[in-house]
Amino acid sequence: MQKTVVAVLLASGLSTAAFAQKSAPSPKAYSAAGRQVQVYTTANQTDLRLSATDKLSFQEVGQPLETQPTVFVDPTHTFQTMVGIGAALTDASAETFARLPKARQQEFLQAYFSPSQGIGYTLGRTNINSCDFSSDTYTYVQDGDKELKTFDLKHDEQYKMPFIKQATAAAGGKLTFYVSPWSPPAWMKDTKNMLQGGKLLPEFRQSWANYYVKFIKAYEKAGIPIWGLTVQNEPMAKQRWESCIFTAEEERDFVKNYLGPTLHKSGLQDKKLIGWDHNRDLAFQRAATLFDDPEASKYFWGLGYHWYETWTGSAMQFDNLRRVHETYPDKHLIFTEGCVENFQLGNVQDWKLGERYGNSMINDFNAGTVAWTDWNILLDETGGPNHVGNFCYAPVIGDTRSGQLIYTNAYYYIGHFSKFVRPGARRIATASSRDVLQTTAFLNTDGKVAVVVMNQTDKEQPFQLWIKGQAAQATSRPRSIMTLLVN
Repeated sequence: MQKTVVAVLLASGLSTAAFAQKSAPSPKAYSAAGRQVQVYTTANQTDLRLSATDKLSFQEVGQPLETQPTVFVDPTHTFQTMVGIGAALTDASAETFARLPKARQQEFLQAYFSPSQGIGYTLGRTNINSCDFSSDTYTYVQDGDKELKTFDLKHDEQYKMPFIKQATAAAGGKLTFYVSPWSPPAWMKDTKNMLQGGKLLPEFRQSWANYYVKFIKAYEKAGIPIWGLTVQNEPMAKQRWESCIFTAEEERDFVKNYLGPTLHKSGLQDKKLIGWDHNRDLAFQRAATLFDDPEASKYFWGLGYHWYETWTGSAMQFDNLRRVHETYPDKHLIFTEGCVENFQLGNVQDWKLGERYGNSMINDFNAGTVAWTDWNILLDETGGPNHVGNFCYAPVIGDTRSGQLIYTNAYYYIGHFSKFVRPGARRIATASSRDVLQTTAFLNTDGKVAVVVMNQTDKEQPFQLWIKGQAAQATSRPRSIMTLLVN
């Protein structure tokens, strides 16, 4: 890991109680007088990568003028409580990890999961059955085994499960972990094919519901606790890889009549069940269908979403998340997947990679999101392995030819959130007087305030960080992201 990543935060060691939507009351008063601000910066055309750059002090300033660019923060107004930030530990990530030298493996684990020496990931996701980022197509049962008597995790025991266990150990022994299926076994579907969409046959709905339970219990028996699950990855996409179509009504009814009751009867009612798990474009319609039915809604913890609605030429549709959040405030929003597609090794240092993450994370959190999950945590120098040629970027590339790790700026952009916004933190009110300064802010359980400010322009932008009449003078570098940590 590059030496510019500076040790700043210690592990929080929070209990699961901290993940509840309702948490401690907002502070009745907050004063920035006498507080110090440590600034950490990542900036284009510099060597700054999560680097400690400035120490600021507050002074009393009173009313800001229109001519003074300002980022306003108010810790006395709080919103959602954070569950965590992390990534998917897929077959591709696990296989790439296994091909790296031991020293690089340890570097990788520290870089992602250490809260002091790395960026402190606390959240993980993995696939049930194969996905596109697997080297082959596989399931855990023999064809036609409706009773699931042949269920076996041997496939995952080779690479994926040892990888997950090492990541969990590196995270201090605890990783909030959830699981997602891309497709049921081919024989359960009308197309008899795990790839290219298709639908779950009615006669196998109970068997498929039982399959989730088998998987979760087997993983937990092997020492990998499961926090939650999604119903179906990308249920409205007929992909050339593993995929399965569920309309909103079909997902609602499958959960209401099969998956929800089965989880409860199996003693897994505490697992967080997440609907949709697809793009923001159709998120409101899916939420309305799932949550307006009381018998289905009672099983759902929240709604998962991806960022790929941009395939249509659209910008990311953050307002759709806000509509879901304001309409169903008792449900949780979780970003379950995003990556930059069409991998080219020569472009791994393209600055726009990180900026896409920064833009998404700031706006997703401001829309009410409580957890944020990148796609593959690690890929090789081809953007894979991937058994259908869908090669993509990851924040860290493991070059299995040289045995070295390549850190893209996406790693650092994500780190500006994951390192400083810890589980149990609450988002607080923030606003910018200039649109070139995108911002979000959080109050951690230790009392530290983390303010993230991103500048996607080519111009330097001085501004003041203003908290209740106290201000600290700061500067946002061109094409940069900064975290201002108020002690």
